[in-house]
Parts: sequence; structure tokens; C-alpha cells
Amino acid sequence: MLTRFPMVLTRFAAALAATALAAPALAVQPAPARADQVRDAVMPVLESLNVPHAWTMARGSGVTVAVLDSGVDADQADLAGAVTLGPDLTRGAGPAGARPKRLHGTNMASIIAGHGHGPGGALGMVGVAPEARLLSLRVILERDEPGFAEFTGAERFAGTIAEGIRYAVDHGADVISLSLGRSYPTPREREAVAYAISRNVVVVAAAGNGGADRTAKRGGHTRYSYPASFPGVISVAAVDAEGRHAGFSNRNSGVVVSAPGVQIIGAGPDGGYWIGDGTSPATAFVSGIAALIRSRHPGLAPALVTQAIVASTRNRPERGYDRAVGFGRVDAVAALTAADALAGARMSGAGLAPGRRFADEPVRPVAVVRRSGGLVFTYALVCALALAGLAGAAGYLRAAPRDPGESSDVVRT
Repeated sequence: MLTRFPMVLTRFAAALAATALAAPALAVQPAPARADQVRDAVMPVLESLNVPHAWTMARGSGVTVAVLDSGVDADQADLAGAVTLGPDLTRGAGPAGARPKRLHGTNMASIIAGHGHGPGGALGMVGVAPEARLLSLRVILERDEPGFAEFTGAERFAGTIAEGIRYAVDHGADVISLSLGRSYPTPREREAVAYAISRNVVVVAAAGNGGADRTAKRGGHTRYSYPASFPGVISVAAVDAEGRHAGFSNRNSGVVVSAPGVQIIGAGPDGGYWIGDGTSPATAFVSGIAALIRSRHPGLAPALVTQAIVASTRNRPERGYDRAVGFGRVDAVAALTAADALAGARMSGAGLAPGRRFADEPVRPVAVVRRSGGLVFTYALVCALALAGLAGAAGYLRAAPRDPGESSDVVRT
């Protein structure tokens, strides 16, 4: 739930479907904050991530971050001039003439690349990568928008996230930020993520806000969220100002890193500022750091961007990793420094050539050895079995059934 600044905080609205959870709405009176209050509120969070120091190394110039969300208000003063509006992939879900709310998407965009306004950009919202460009793709509706029921129930809108990922890749995105998710994998989204990574695009997604659910509390492990839990995606959990796991944040072995997600401020449409909790803002912070890395090292492979972020975390768990916070809380300066060391890594020649797969060639015997007592044939049986296992796993993911009665539950997290 987003609440107008400086009112009492609640969780970012979690659900975009009938089966997802959401905090009850609060009845609040409009109370717009002064722009200098906003800057005073956001700077401590950025300082906790070492972002102001990182600006001496990179500010996001030359990088495009695709924000796949509920839409971005390109006229918001703290984002003006930085936003390219892509297609509205939800078009037709709401009544003709209905104005998109764009609250959640604008909030996330401002955390990633807000540049402030006023003299010297000293007022309002400043994000992690203030010189980055933003590509806004509307792929979800907010729960209280007209057409929400149509959007969640109609099969024709089932592929908006996958379509948005592919559009972002084909239109120059360096980083894709996904502050959303669902509780089961779909083939189209899995393939779209693979498409993005294969074309050198970094994908960052929210781990989800189901950490306080009854099942999670009983078993200590929340269900996986997708696209966050697909291979190659940086899945982001939320921590509080002290770096402790936020109770609502998902705990599972898909979590890669964590970032602040409690009492986070961001810009909203029509000049407002809003605050809230969730893995959504945590994801936006990490997307911003990925943009800084890509700005300093254009074209750095997604795996190396991930490695730089993971290898440089602070508040690392005692054993190096746990399911609540992953490898720890991100640090912008340390991530850029780690990226400097990785930038010279030679990626060409590693693995198979593009377009080749291990199973492309038929399995042949690799040796025939004669020994006393008869023939011993050494075949590439182990390889064949391994390939069969991988193919089976891929097939299972492609055909993974939903739980009985489970509906499409895309959520903004």
C-alpha cells in the first residue's frame, strides 16, 4: 500500500488479482510534502547504500532502464525529460477514456532514476541513477483501477509481462526492472527472460511480499515468485533500515540480494509523493545499481553485473547466504568497484557458440576397450542421461501445473 507522504506507512499494495494479498486501504487526507522534505527523507536511504559516493563513479548516463509496471507519469517534475512511453499492453481492459492511475509505476521509476527538480535539481525525489533514461511499459493494472477484473480474468492479457520484456529488449533496454510477480511460472515469461539475458539485458525482479503468510510462517519458506525465480534474474528481498529482513519479504532459495523496502519514499503522479513498504522499492534500488554498473561498463554481461552486485554486499549473513536476505544488502560503491575488476573478464570462447546446444549432436560411443574376459564398451551414457534429465526438467517447468483453483495472480510487490 502506498500512502501519501508524510502519513503513516503501510505495505505497498501487493495484489493485482483476486487471489493475491493486499493490505487494507487507509483513508488519508491529501497532504503533499514540500519538495525539500522529500529530499531530506530519501537521502538517508541512498546513503545507506553508498549511492552518493557512487555518483563520483557513475550516474547512469547512457543507460536505459525499462520499468514494466502500471505506467509512469512522464510529466512528474522529478522524471520530466527522462521517460519514453512505450505501448500500453493493458489497453482494452478498462472502459474507454479511463485514465491510468500510474501510481506504483511512477513511484518505482523515481527510485531508479529520479533527477529532482528546481535549482540544480536540489528538490524532490532523486533516484539511484539520476542520469539514466526510463522506458515505461504498462503491463499491469492497479487493483482499484476500472478494468482490473477484466485484466485479471481475460486470457488475452495473460502475456503482457512477457510481451513487455521482449519489447524492452528490442527497444534498447540495458536493464529491465520488474516490481511485480506471480506465484507460478509461465512458459512465455520464462522464454522472455531467457531472450533478454541472451541479448545482454540485466533482469531484476521482486522476490515477493508473502513472508508473513500462514504457510511461510509454518514452514519458514515462502513459495517462489516469478519472474524473480527464473535462472539469471536478480531476485530482490526487502530489509529495514538496520539491514534486518522485513517480515513481509519472501524467504526462499531464489532470493539473490536484498535492499531497503521499509518506509521508502517515491514520487507519484500529479506532483505527489508517497511512501510504503515492499520488495517493489527494494527491486528499484537494485535496478538503479545495475544501471550505474552498466553506465560505467557498457555491455558488461548480465552474469558479471550480477556477480559484481553479489560479491560486494554488506550485512552478509553469517554463513554467507540465507533465504531471507540472499547474499546480503547491496552497496553501490562496492558493486561498481567489483565491476571494475570483472570488466576485463574474457567472455568470448566460453561455452558453446551462440545457437548451439549440448543435445544438437547425436550421442556416439567414445571408446571401445578390449580386455581379457570380453569387450567393455565405454559410451557417453552419462552425458545422455544428464541431457535427458535437463530436458525433463525443462519440460516440467514448461508444463508446470497450477495449484487447483489458482487464478492468474500477477501482483505488484
